[in-house]
Amino acid sequence: MKVSYKKYTLHFKRPSGTSRGVMTEKETWFLFLEDDGKIGIGECGLLRGLSVDDRPDYEEKLQWVCQNIHLGKDKLWDELLEFPSIQFGVEMAFLSLQSKTPFELFPSSFTKGNDAMRINGLVWMGDEAYMKSQIEEKLAQEFTCIKLKIGAIDFEKELELLRYIRQNFDAKTIEIRVDANGVFNSFEALDKLKQLAVFELHSIEQPIQKNNTDLMADLCKSTPFPIALDEELIGVFLFSEKEALLKKIRPQYIILKPSLVGGFKGTLEWISIAESLNIGWWITSALESNIGLNAITQFTFTLQNPLPQGLGTGGLYTNNFDGPLEINKGHIQYNTAKNWDISNLGSKL
Repeated sequence: MKVSYKKYTLHFKRPSGTSRGVMTEKETWFLFLEDDGKIGIGECGLLRGLSVDDRPDYEEKLQWVCQNIHLGKDKLWDELLEFPSIQFGVEMAFLSLQSKTPFELFPSSFTKGNDAMRINGLVWMGDEAYMKSQIEEKLAQEFTCIKLKIGAIDFEKELELLRYIRQNFDAKTIEIRVDANGVFNSFEALDKLKQLAVFELHSIEQPIQKNNTDLMADLCKSTPFPIALDEELIGVFLFSEKEALLKKIRPQYIILKPSLVGGFKGTLEWISIAESLNIGWWITSALESNIGLNAITQFTFTLQNPLPQGLGTGGLYTNNFDGPLEINKGHIQYNTAKNWDISNLGSKL
C-alpha cells in the first residue's frame, strides 16, 4: 500500500470571529492511501489553538502513520489516542479506500439524494450590524434553528440581537442556540444564563472555560435552560475518563466534533455514554474542508438524530473543493448530479 500526506491551507472568504480571535485561514492535512489501483482520502482536521493535537510533532506523527500503515485502521486508532484529528483522518482514509467510490463512505438514502438533514444556521461573531445582517440572511434562507456565537461584543447588544429575533419569531418557529466558547467568568455565569433565559433559548454551549468541572456541574444543576458541553470534551481520551466526566457534570447535551474527539469511533463512545445517562447530543463539523464535512455528514445521517446538526461550514472558504453537498432551506442534502472536483489538491482522485 502506498501512503502519503499533504498540507492544505483553506482561506476564509471573510475573516471569521470566535472568542479565541479572528481567523483568516485554516490549516488542514490530507492522508492518501493507494492499494490495488484504488485510492482513499482522509482529512486530518487540525484546528490550531483548539485541537488537543495542536503540537510541534504533528507532522512527525503523520510520517509515523505512513510508516506504520500496515497496522491497520483499528490498531492505528489505538496508537493515535493523543492525536484525535489524525485518528479521524485514518478512519476516513481506510473507509474511502474500501468504498465503491472514494467519497461515498456511508451509503444511505442521504447519499442517494432522497433524504436531507436539518442543520443550524451559524451566525459568526462580529459587530452588531454584521451579526444582525447574518441573522436576517439565515431567516431568509428558511433556517428554523439559528446558532449565535456570543462573547465578542457587549453583552447588552447581544441580548438586543436575541430580542430582535424573538420580536419577529417565537420559540416554536425559530429555535435559537448560543455558543459562549467559555467566555463567562464564574461569578457572572448564572446571572447571565438567567438574562438569556427570557428568550426561550434551546441551549448554550460551554458557558464557562473547560476544566472547571465543579462549577460546571453546579451550573448544569441550576441552569434555567439546557447547557451543552463542547470544549469540555476535548482531550478526554479514555472511555473511563469520558464516563467519569459526564457522570460528574451531568450536562443536558454534549456536542461532538469528530476531528476533535477521535473520529467516528471516539464520537460513538461519547454517544453511548451520553445515552446511558439520558444526555442529549448532536454532531458539529470543525471547519473541515468539504472533504471532511462530507464524511461527517454521511456518518451523522446514519445515526438518525432528529435534532438540527451543526454541519453548515462548507461555504466559508474561497478555495474549498466542489462536491455534492448543498444547503437548502435549513437542510443539508446530497446532489447526486454534482461531481467532486479536488483538482486544486493535485490528486489523482
